[in-house]
Amino acid sequence: MRRFIGLRLSGPLPDETTILNFRHLLEEHGLGEKLFDEINAPLASMGQRLRTGTIVDASIIAAPSSTKNLKRERDPEMHQTKKGISGTSG
Repeated sequence: MRRFIGLRLSGPLPDETTILNFRHLLEEHGLGEKLFDEINAPLASMGQRLRTGTIVDASIIAAPSSTKNLKRERDPEMHQTKKGISGTSG
């Protein structure tokens, strides 16, 4: 991704607030879809394309192992994992 947009780790990188403000500016002026189309045009000529989606950032944090709620019942949507192990267990 960094190579695609031309960012290098050796140089200054925009912080989260700068990126978020830029995103809001694009949304405010309806430019997100136009920019997306501009990026997809040359990719289409190479048989490639970008699609929209959602980026999820899941961070593993230290927390008690209990998944019980106030009713002292297990929450069916709560899962546990350990750092370095893929998948979840309930």
